[in-house]
Amino acid sequence: MISSRRQFITRASLVAPALLGGRLGAAPARKPNFIVILCDDLGYADVGCFGAKGFHTPNLDRMAAQGVRFTNFYVGSPVCSASRAALMTGCYPFRVGVRGVYSPTALDSETAVGLNPNEITVAEMLKQQGYATGCIGKWHLGDVPALLPTSQGFDEYFGLPYSNDMLGTCSDKAGQKNRPPLPLIDGLKKIETCPDQTQLTRRYTERAISFLKKNQTKPFFLYMAHTMPHVPLHVSDRFKGTSQLGLFGDVIHELDWSVGEVLRSLSELKLDDNTVVVFTSDNGPWLAQNENGGHADPLRDGKFTRYEGGFRVPCVMRWPGRIPADTVCPEVASTIDILPTFAGLAGGRVPTDRVIDGRDIWPLMSHKPGAKSPHEAFFYESNAVRSGKWKYYLPGTYSEGHRDEQGKYHGGRITYASDRLYDLSTDMSETKELAAKHPDVVQRLKKLLEDYGADLDANSRSAAKIPVVK
Repeated sequence: MISSRRQFITRASLVAPALLGGRLGAAPARKPNFIVILCDDLGYADVGCFGAKGFHTPNLDRMAAQGVRFTNFYVGSPVCSASRAALMTGCYPFRVGVRGVYSPTALDSETAVGLNPNEITVAEMLKQQGYATGCIGKWHLGDVPALLPTSQGFDEYFGLPYSNDMLGTCSDKAGQKNRPPLPLIDGLKKIETCPDQTQLTRRYTERAISFLKKNQTKPFFLYMAHTMPHVPLHVSDRFKGTSQLGLFGDVIHELDWSVGEVLRSLSELKLDDNTVVVFTSDNGPWLAQNENGGHADPLRDGKFTRYEGGFRVPCVMRWPGRIPADTVCPEVASTIDILPTFAGLAGGRVPTDRVIDGRDIWPLMSHKPGAKSPHEAFFYESNAVRSGKWKYYLPGTYSEGHRDEQGKYHGGRITYASDRLYDLSTDMSETKELAAKHPDVVQRLKKLLEDYGADLDANSRSAAKIPVVK
């Protein structure tokens, strides 16, 4: 149970609900629909309008031309379970006790772990406002019935409960043998084991379109969390060999096709003008996978690291008539902002019995003149922070690496004995260390980290740990 603690009202919960539907100044209309399309391990430079090379994303580029592209958009963690917990709850993952990547519940395990059902997810918040809710794709916040999406606010679920490399007995690798075979789940039922992964993107897309058609007359929230381009990469025959970048580019082509199919369905169902669509990724690219690992250029490093390439991801948002077309937002925003922003647009409220770290970013999305990031600071877990243009790292040991001229990744752990400071406005690649030149900035950002740590100590919750029913 959630322990008693002080009431914490976020800025987002104090903002009056945004005007719903129609033009500014018009009478409120239907509640808006919401779609969040989340890719797995898609890097900052893996979308055409963000600088992709070797493949094309015409549907995503068109979506950006019809909406807003966020160039300083962050996830809550550089790994998948923690990142998804942030998106679902509007909180930094350490706040809700999710600190890494969940493994499948072992065959001989007595307990299972995941996102605590006492947390209020985006889906639960919207269900209170009369929304139909659907989750399609990778969940990775618990794999037993009490922790699956249908126990966390979603009316329906179709997908894999965790990453597609967690094959269990579908694999002959020794480390997988105490895990169940990779399941494809519909609701709470395992309908397949060891599914054909070349068909996952197509099947997710078909299920998404079915959800849209079924719920076209009511407000809905669709969370479409693609398995790809997490390794092992798989693509259907239709897209095999279509890019200049091998299998990785082919996979991105199919993901872009999927986005196009969802947008086409919205148009056919005449839902375009009443639907907010958000496209982003759960963390940066897995560079150690070399040619199968994606790209974050010009950002430094990728998945698992505190560098920009691990946390900063591509993000495009679209709502015709409400989000101005072909706009760019350079302000800091994050997946933790999705819950409070959707709450404001749907006429809901952010929970007031717990700390919520996200803020309402509708002024940024709608390109309101003079709108600034609502975040004085953004925290890269517990040892780095960004405030304005400055990014600061505590001394310590960090995972990092780089790709050589042949594209091969070289990584390891490096210990830094001193403070590090970077000016992201002129050095988004984090190559010019400036701590000695700006000691006042270092002290200010170090204090922000100290205060954040103290706040976590006072106002954090625990993840779920529940008995496994045999």
